[in-house]
Amino acid sequence: MKQAANALSVSRILFLLAIFWIDHNRALFLTFYLCAGLTDVLDGYVARKTHSVSEFGARLDSIADLCLFAVVLYFMIGWSGEDMAPYIPWIIAALVMRMINLGIAYWKFRKLIFIHTWLKKLNGLLVFLSPIVYLKMQSVGFLTPVCAVAILSAAEETMIHWTAKQLNPNRRSIFHNE
Repeated sequence: MKQAANALSVSRILFLLAIFWIDHNRALFLTFYLCAGLTDVLDGYVARKTHSVSEFGARLDSIADLCLFAVVLYFMIGWSGEDMAPYIPWIIAALVMRMINLGIAYWKFRKLIFIHTWLKKLNGLLVFLSPIVYLKMQSVGFLTPVCAVAILSAAEETMIHWTAKQLNPNRRSIFHNE
């Protein structure tokens, strides 16, 4: 039971990899994609309930999150083509800021870690919903708030790293110093 959370994270990665072979079938895409999303919601919950929270599990979850982001980006560009062009600089900026944050965290705390703020969780939800919204609307206009939250979330993480005296990966926001 203690490995259940990690198994959920691994299954998310497998669901996301499987999507590359079924992308032509929208119903299967949505099924596998929603299953991947469900495992993302459940893995942390299961880890806490089974008292199996671990650094390895947190890293595995982050790897699965990166896989999800890669799938979303790949399919959004593939489906919408040129319509994504105005958003690419904002996506790159958010990614660069996240990488800088990893560097700051390592320099300051000797750990490669992302902070799990409310804004970051909101950003993750918006990114997850992006392909679903696109399939429904056939428009990328909703990416404006997604990119705005991504930039704000990354900037908040930068401020937290610079101002924190000790590392707290579960800090909720710049306004909560717990």
